[in-house]
Amino acid sequence: MLPAADTSLRKTSVQGQADSAAHTRPATVKSDALFDGALEVLIDHHGVMYRLRQTALGKLILTK
Repeated sequence: MLPAADTSLRKTSVQGQADSAAHTRPATVKSDALFDGALEVLIDHHGVMYRLRQTALGKLILTK
């Protein structure tokens, strides 16, 4: 006979995965709130500036 499987480690692992997933969900920001009437915003990402702008057709373009 084979010994019974130890499920306590598996439960801990699955719970850890669920906790990690909850912390990695992306935040949602409405573009209207982000742009606040402007056509472009500057984003400082770790000291590097990026420009996010809206096109005439409502598309978004991110450039470094």
